[in-house]
Amino acid sequence: MTTFTTTRQLTAAPAAVFAAIQDGERLARWWGPSGFSNQFEVFEFQAGGKWVFTMIGPDGKRYPNTSVFASIAPDRQVVIQHVCPPYFELTITLEPTPNGTVLHWQQTFADASVAEAIRHIVVPANEENLDRLSAELV
Repeated sequence: MTTFTTTRQLTAAPAAVFAAIQDGERLARWWGPSGFSNQFEVFEFQAGGKWVFTMIGPDGKRYPNTSVFASIAPDRQVVIQHVCPPYFELTITLEPTPNGTVLHWQQTFADASVAEAIRHIVVPANEENLDRLSAELV
């Protein structure tokens, strides 16, 4: 298995969720697992734009990241390609509902053995990431 999928019902409308993704300051506040912070160096929120940042763990360890925004459909979908190890593509899809938005988070790794090796980190981290997004939307 190379794909991890998480779905979350959010009370905010798709436009409000999208706003929390496209705004670099807001994204830096909620991106990543619980206890992590971010320093963005490059944030070009456009199709083909680069996103270079460092995630900082609760222990102070620094994790450099480089991604590309592969495609962006305002208020509907963002596709991010993580172009440094571990290689993956993240698709965030926003589905409007009468009560807000259903967010679909699909993370597909290029290498099944890598995905399996980090499954124990990815599954809870993705949930924590969406917990932080939910808090940002309040």
